[in-house]
Amino acid sequence: MSITAPAAAGFFRNRFVQAIMLSGIFLQIGIWVRNFAILLYVMEQTGNDPFFVSLISVVEFAPIFLFSVIGGTYADRWRPKRTMVWSDLLSSVSVFIVLLTILYGVWQAVFLVTLVSAILSQFSQPSAMKLFKTHVPAEQLQMGMALFQTLMAIFMIIGPVLGTFVYQTYGIGIAVGVMGVAFLLSAGVLTFLPPDQTGEKPEHQTDFWRELTDGFQYVWQSKVLKWLGGTFLVAGFAVGIIQPLMIFVVMERLGLPKEHVQWLMMVNGAAMLIGGGLVMGAAKKIAPSKLLAIGLLVSSISVVGVGLSTSLKLTLSLQFLSGLFFPCIHIGVNTLILQNTEEAFVGRVNGVLNPLFMGAMVTMMSMAGWLKATFSLVNVYAGAGLLFFIGVLLMVPLFNHRAHGNKEQLVTEGE
Repeated sequence: MSITAPAAAGFFRNRFVQAIMLSGIFLQIGIWVRNFAILLYVMEQTGNDPFFVSLISVVEFAPIFLFSVIGGTYADRWRPKRTMVWSDLLSSVSVFIVLLTILYGVWQAVFLVTLVSAILSQFSQPSAMKLFKTHVPAEQLQMGMALFQTLMAIFMIIGPVLGTFVYQTYGIGIAVGVMGVAFLLSAGVLTFLPPDQTGEKPEHQTDFWRELTDGFQYVWQSKVLKWLGGTFLVAGFAVGIIQPLMIFVVMERLGLPKEHVQWLMMVNGAAMLIGGGLVMGAAKKIAPSKLLAIGLLVSSISVVGVGLSTSLKLTLSLQFLSGLFFPCIHIGVNTLILQNTEEAFVGRVNGVLNPLFMGAMVTMMSMAGWLKATFSLVNVYAGAGLLFFIGVLLMVPLFNHRAHGNKEQLVTEGE
């Protein structure tokens, strides 16, 4: 059963959807300018040193691992709209402070831009998920996740070009300034979200550590969330291996200048845009666990192929294939979480599952330079492909699962 035109029209007229999507556009601009400007700047400052290139990814993702549980728990305690506004506002302030240090010649300060925004995002993102659960009807949640996937795909296409253009044309100072303005505009847009619900606080909101423990217990008692956690773990290992090394695929396997990495990402993003539309149409017919497994299987094949390829055309084709099926992963994961988690636990479930992915990813990112030097890019990418395939196997037990979205079902099925 597909979403009808009236339902889709109602979805886009939703005040929450309008505000959250416009905020997302500004955030994507800031993030992509940040990603490429800092990457190119650090490579120029260090002479393409693999350690510092890997350090960019570690600085981006390590705080996510460390703060995800805390941020998710507080997202269930604090007013989500206010949390999101203050997170983006503080990100903007931190960017402008870092800009001053860069202007005085301390180039290492660029790492702080990524560090602070990564920490604050762990309070903002689970709050956004919580608001989705509140303001979007259950039958439209999958459509909402697909819309976010489409936005990500659009910026996978234009983001690398935008980030590279801003840095190469105006330099790191203007690039950092663009980041700060983008975060500030996002905070302004979020003020137009519907007001936070201000009913009486439930009794369980009296003790932070009790709430934190309840979040772990909630995940452990759910069959779906436990298996999803295992998938998060192995996928995190795989992504952590390949994330810092893509630029070396361009330089060493394809023999091209480092700036060409943007074209690989653009092809991947264009495919994600197409794939997002296809998944949006097929999502109602395919269980989210199967969507996730399909995405992981294609990622497994594509990653191995990219590691083996020395042909630009073949590498671009594999990037396109990976991007075409990536929406299956994104939509499958978020739909499984939202369908199988009560509203009061959405933040904490994200806070428990995300550290599994991020912790595994950061661990492998910190080892990526050593792995590349020891085993070669081909073998490293083959290992990442194997890990994605293990994730497929972990999804098999959930193929026949049907979500009911209530606590009783979640608890009993895990016993």
